[in-house]
Amino acid sequence: MSLTTPFRRLTLPTTSPFLRGSLPIPTSKTPTLPSPPPTHLPLRIESMKKMQGRVVCATNDKTVAVEVVRLAPHPKYKRRVRKKKTFQAHDPDNAFNVGDLVQLERSRPISKNKCFLAVPVPPRNTPRSDAAAADSAPPEAEVAVASQ
Repeated sequence: MSLTTPFRRLTLPTTSPFLRGSLPIPTSKTPTLPSPPPTHLPLRIESMKKMQGRVVCATNDKTVAVEVVRLAPHPKYKRRVRKKKTFQAHDPDNAFNVGDLVQLERSRPISKNKCFLAVPVPPRNTPRSDAAAADSAPPEAEVAVASQ
């Protein structure tokens, strides 16, 4: 008795997923959802691209070292502790001195360690300008009526 005789009578179905190593092509077309229209402007994510810190070293040409302080939870005690990190930032005009408050904006890599641009931060407690004080004052006509 030969071992190959039972295999000669065996026929495989033509739609087997194992033939030629792939699944059969579906005969019915299923409706596909249309893709959303492309946006004309690329979306920019602004998170964590701007940081504030103090200049700690301004001796290098067109470069300042900025120390950024952040609060992070302690891994064991869960209390928020201050963590400091120093970044190198580009200062094209050498405008900043030690102690200045600057804002770091993410930019293309300028050198091996510099990928931020230093930008001045306006002070928080600025005195009111004369134009703003004049806007809040009552008009002259109301002052004249009130004095009579």
